[in-house]
Amino acid sequence: MYRVIGTETYEKEIDSLDTSEIKIAEKIPEKLAENPHIGKQLQYPFLREKRLREKRVYYLVYDDLKLVLLVATSGKKNQQEVINFIKNNLSEFRKYAEITSKQVF
Repeated sequence: MYRVIGTETYEKEIDSLDTSEIKIAEKIPEKLAENPHIGKQLQYPFLREKRLREKRVYYLVYDDLKLVLLVATSGKKNQQEVINFIKNNLSEFRKYAEITSKQVF
């Protein structure tokens, strides 16, 4: 089992969705905890997306930490912009994942 956590940005974006989308989004961490590689791979084996109706949830899989980091959501219009942001900040996300993986919840 993997531990699944969301960044502040991800949590804010999920909170802004409508109620039906929130219900679907709440099930994603459970599925990713069991199998973090279920989504579509994007350019790197550890960068993936999962569809949420018209939106996409982006996450990073850290096999060595047994951690999935939910990073952001996007619609089709700003999809590439969000992917580029994630790619440009991979080292920061890695640091966050390492720190978070050491914390006990």
